[in-house]
Amino acid sequence: MIIFVLKLMVRKQYSKSDIRDLIASCSFLDGLLDKKSNVVEEDDLLFVNKNLVAIRFEGNLVPSLKMLISKTDLLPKVVVDKGAIKFVVKGADVMRPGIVSVGSFQCSDFVVIVDETYGKPLAVGKSLFDSKTLLEMKEGKVLLNLHQIGDKFWEKSQ
Repeated sequence: MIIFVLKLMVRKQYSKSDIRDLIASCSFLDGLLDKKSNVVEEDDLLFVNKNLVAIRFEGNLVPSLKMLISKTDLLPKVVVDKGAIKFVVKGADVMRPGIVSVGSFQCSDFVVIVDETYGKPLAVGKSLFDSKTLLEMKEGKVLLNLHQIGDKFWEKSQ
């Protein structure tokens, strides 16, 4: 017996009023969008003029890595050491010993994970602790890795 699974693609073309509402709800999109922008959401990916700018995680729009490469100040930064890089880019969650420094954030906030040498974005993560608690920790998982260089979202942004 063969069973076929049909995946429906959800596509939404944003109108001018949709774009206005989107900017009001996502401050990082301010300045990137205008009334002439072609904004499309396919499944959980937000494209502006055919460029992937955000991904929807748990109902929230989060900047894509492509966007964070050019605008690194959109999310709080977490700097990881050289030893953590190879694991982070393969999708591993971030452990406390690999963290060199952090910006200020709350538990469950989205953060950009960058390397200590060049400050380049490696991944987008979700914090399991606030920044103060994280710095007091010595070990354990502290960030969930949601989107990293080379993943399925990265490929769609090429």
